[in-house]
Amino acid sequence: QVQVVESGGGLVQPGGSLRLSCTASARILGIYVMGWYRQAPGNERELVAAIVSGGTIRYADSVQGRFSISRENAKNTVYLQMNNLKPEDTGVYFCKMTTRAYDYWGQGTQVTVSS
Repeated sequence: QVQVVESGGGLVQPGGSLRLSCTASARILGIYVMGWYRQAPGNERELVAAIVSGGTIRYADSVQGRFSISRENAKNTVYLQMNNLKPEDTGVYFCKMTTRAYDYWGQGTQVTVSS
């Protein structure tokens, strides 16, 4: 069973930065979208950023200009560089790798932005 594992979360002050990483435990063929989602307490899970195999990138309006998503296809790895973090960025961040047959979700990593 392939597992997708996120890392890099933690506690950071407002204005700080974090870099999240997400890697699959084994090679996954046919990934065409890698994305990051987040879920704050009491809220639904929302898309933060996604990158398609052809290079198209999409960001949520709330993170545009502050977050940057990138991927290493050969390593089945996707990154999320988060700069100028705000308290409203707090939540559990999940990685999803999408193939035509299946969505692979990670267990999530906590990001807390607080002074």
